[in-house]
Amino acid sequence: MSKYVVIGISDHEHFILPDEAKSLLTQHQYFSGGKRHHQRVRHHLPAGYKWIDITGDIPALIRQYQQLDNSIVIFASGDPLFYGFANSIRKYDPEAGMQVFPYFNSLQLLCHRSNIAYAGLYNTSVHGRGWNELDTALIKREKLIGVLTDGTKTPAAIAERLLKYGYDNYTMIVGEALEGVDEKIRKLSLSAAKEGLFHPLNCVLLVENIPRQKFLGIPDMFFEGLPNRPNMITKMPVRLLSLTQLDLFQREVFWDIGFCTGSVAIEAKNNFPALQVIAFEKRALCDTILDINACRFGVPGITKVIGDIFEQELSAYPLPDAVFIGGHGNRLQELILRIDACLRHCGRIVMNAVKPESREQFEYGVAALGYRMHTPVDITIDEHNPITVLTAEKI
Repeated sequence: MSKYVVIGISDHEHFILPDEAKSLLTQHQYFSGGKRHHQRVRHHLPAGYKWIDITGDIPALIRQYQQLDNSIVIFASGDPLFYGFANSIRKYDPEAGMQVFPYFNSLQLLCHRSNIAYAGLYNTSVHGRGWNELDTALIKREKLIGVLTDGTKTPAAIAERLLKYGYDNYTMIVGEALEGVDEKIRKLSLSAAKEGLFHPLNCVLLVENIPRQKFLGIPDMFFEGLPNRPNMITKMPVRLLSLTQLDLFQREVFWDIGFCTGSVAIEAKNNFPALQVIAFEKRALCDTILDINACRFGVPGITKVIGDIFEQELSAYPLPDAVFIGGHGNRLQELILRIDACLRHCGRIVMNAVKPESREQFEYGVAALGYRMHTPVDITIDEHNPITVLTAEKI
């Protein structure tokens, strides 16, 4: 079994290793970390030590550690358990023993420098990953958000994303080279941050100035619609009922097939921010309409797929456990078969039927696949035709 000692360190020139951690160094031969960490700690290491640089191929690096004939000391920045190297060890060598000596993480340090209480800090990272965590925090309307950045998702790129989706109600605090000789703390408007240049070692705090309105049921009139077709939208009460039938509290990946204005996809993401939402639509015109509406309601993170769904390689997308059929191009039976090939066990399909023949086709199609039908729900909105909300569950 591999054994790891992971020590979090600071960039401060007078940083002192904890006595217990320092005492362990003489008991080891193998050490690892980034080149920057090596420069900081090499004068502490015993004679004849062997150093392994941490590179980008973490699985290969862990395999190299596992081949050593003794345990290894690894140096990391800040708190190794906070989006840090200790988590990589847990992922790729889960049975290994590990002892961790943490230091403050960078977002804690930035709060210290800014005199901000961080008990309610919502931590996110876009370092080497997508926007998902930050998007979730924004949609949840978190008041204080910490962001670990990287060379692409810089403070400027973060500010640009917030402004695109209407989150101009935040101030940005950027901590650069924290505890290093080039340390700098800047408090900026998002418009100023968007144009800024920053030290490559940085992290960000987003501080809400005023709350932004959020809807539980977005009024239909607020959506950008198809030109000259104002009724081409799943009405708000039907939309909310459909999402309820999909049981999205229990779901991870939601497909909206035939998204049109994006109302269902946006409502789903708005109320379930951590949900992965993939929205499919044949009409190219709807591409821009979804963008307009997502920005208007502050809902980033929806993946769009434009083109005929029958021509898509659906296995390229995260497999759904919830699917809403908003359109099927008169090929409902064929569409149900395509969905079934991707839908996870206990996943749900919901469709709104206006015509009796649509209901019959849906019920026949899912019954042939052994799905369990839930009790249909009928709803009428104003002077519109009655709609039946149909729900089927894969068993």
